[in-house]
Amino acid sequence: MTLRVAVVDDHPVFRLGMVALLDSLPGVRVVAQADGAAAAREVLLQTPGPDVVLMDLDLGDGSGVDVTRDVVRARPDLRVLVVTMHEDDDAVTASVRAGARGYLLKSAAPDAVERAVRAVAAGEMILSPAVAERAMSYVLAGRTSTRVPFPQLTDREREVLDLVARGLDNVAVARRLGVSPKTVRNAVGTVLAKLAVSDRAAAVVRARAEGLGT
Repeated sequence: MTLRVAVVDDHPVFRLGMVALLDSLPGVRVVAQADGAAAAREVLLQTPGPDVVLMDLDLGDGSGVDVTRDVVRARPDLRVLVVTMHEDDDAVTASVRAGARGYLLKSAAPDAVERAVRAVAAGEMILSPAVAERAMSYVLAGRTSTRVPFPQLTDREREVLDLVARGLDNVAVARRLGVSPKTVRNAVGTVLAKLAVSDRAAAVVRARAEGLGT
């Protein structure tokens, strides 16, 4: 039985390389590609759809976490394998909460990619070695998890949102964080996209509802 796979990534070189690798594997066929969140939602909800999707987290027009949540809700049978450059705890937690069945770093070797794809397709939960080692250390240390507002955001993006929700403008936020106003402006734009809100005021409302900006 052929395993149908889709690849979602906004970097064409990586996406095309991954497609070539997957198509070279026996019993695996790439049936769809997408270079952004909107395109991903369209191709992943088609019938018949793929069995497994390799999902990047940082898409040009949205968040891979949000796409994962939406498509898994609509298609519970779809297995999502996150393939990303991020290995921070927030990104892993957000992906798993959204319904991802695996988490792999883009630096993974081809044979590791193949093992992950086949394992996720079989219903297993898989993490890259670096992520799994840190997760095990977390458990063995006896730490208790705490709820993090907006887990789809990075720590820096959440920090920027917190300061914006306090009423600071971009210049003031930049001064507080020791970065340029342009860096803050770009971070605010990313936050708006990830939260799927249209403007700064709407983001502030969402942030304060989650306890930020106090």
